[in-house]
Amino acid sequence: MRIGMLAGDLDCPGSNAVVRAFARKGIQVYGWEIVGIRDGWAGLRENRTVPIRSRDIDETLTRDRPFLGASHGPVKPGDSLHGLDALVVLGGEDAVAGAAKLAADGVQVVVVPATVRNDVMATDATFGFDTAVQIAADALDRCRTTAESHERALVVEVSGRDSGWIALHAGLAGGADVIVGPEHPFDLDQVLARVTRRFERGRAPIVVIAEGALPQGSPVPNGVAAWLSEEISRHTGKEARAVAVSQDGGRPTAADRELGTRFGLRAADAVHAGESGVMVALRGTDLGTVPLAAAAGLKTVSPERYREVEALLS
Repeated sequence: MRIGMLAGDLDCPGSNAVVRAFARKGIQVYGWEIVGIRDGWAGLRENRTVPIRSRDIDETLTRDRPFLGASHGPVKPGDSLHGLDALVVLGGEDAVAGAAKLAADGVQVVVVPATVRNDVMATDATFGFDTAVQIAADALDRCRTTAESHERALVVEVSGRDSGWIALHAGLAGGADVIVGPEHPFDLDQVLARVTRRFERGRAPIVVIAEGALPQGSPVPNGVAAWLSEEISRHTGKEARAVAVSQDGGRPTAADRELGTRFGLRAADAVHAGESGVMVALRGTDLGTVPLAAAAGLKTVSPERYREVEALLS
């Protein structure tokens, strides 16, 4: 069999671990020919491929440069797959949707959930998420030192257009004073009250906010972090700065390397078993597969998850 691998969304840390594990098992156990598809869906349409041999991926596990490129926009039904017998797609919501279209057209396709935002349905975790949280938490540690020395508030913006998983996890790990997600519009007065209390206690407030968060009322004219920092300065009379932290890329954590490796091995078993239109999913500590229909949509943070940390944010 000739199996193709592509990244359907933005690259995220840990993708090399998936490619390495899938290729090793596919070549050594199942005797497949493995083909890497450069630049995602666009590369598949234009047949930009490269053979993946064991020696090609031996040293990629800890590298931050992804072996596969990525792009949006899946192939359309009827487009040529250039002799591939099956396709493994790494990605999030867009990858799931694109793979489902191919599966409906008769292509054998298996998805591996890959996104730093951890917002894929039907799986407890995606690889790349742990690295993103670690990057954001490290940034918070550095920001706190600066904020304390200058007695200013810092509004730290992290990834999360529709879900607040990074904001919640990094905010807890980094000891944030306010955590704001995008799932529901936030109350500006409540945020200002918490920031003011921190200033009154002689501390420098740290606000972690997801990029997609919005206040109650009208939308903000520019970036939400910049807008919120201006509101904090205006209402408290204290200096406030906005800081944007990028979580895409970077050397993957040990947890993401381990999870990516397990995902790759399980994806190989799914292809070998003839499964199609499925996604590898983590449930608890066990891996299995779920239909792509179950993985459609976005996994967001529930109100209960935000409420359980309220005591730390008062």
